[in-house]
Amino acid sequence: MNRSQNREQAFKLLYSMTFLDEELDIDEQIKLFLDGENLTNKSTIEYVNSIIKGVDQHNDEIVNLILKNIRKEWTIDRISKIDLALLKLSIYEIKFAKLPFKVVINEALELSKKYGDKKSKSFINGVLASIVKEEVV
Repeated sequence: MNRSQNREQAFKLLYSMTFLDEELDIDEQIKLFLDGENLTNKSTIEYVNSIIKGVDQHNDEIVNLILKNIRKEWTIDRISKIDLALLKLSIYEIKFAKLPFKVVINEALELSKKYGDKKSKSFINGVLASIVKEEVV
């Protein structure tokens, strides 16, 4: 699998984790997902593991960045689970994995077109652009 496909798998797991039993530890959640998707490629397993564990480790900071860059009257619960998973993945990749923000944003927009609703693409683009302006530039 290539990086885009690995990223899509990480997104799917982040999204599915919003529905999983919080009693399961993160390693169990990752294993369940990888087994369920029949993913055996070593680079995919490593990528998914690093992204999911990284997002989990930095979740509070990622959520705070999202909240700082959406409308003041909004809460995190107002964001669709798909958009939230894409934002968390993208923010982690930009801020902590130090991947090129243009690549990350482009990939997020492609995934939002595939999985999100009509407004997802512009919402995600706006939030990520604001974060990049504040954090990267």
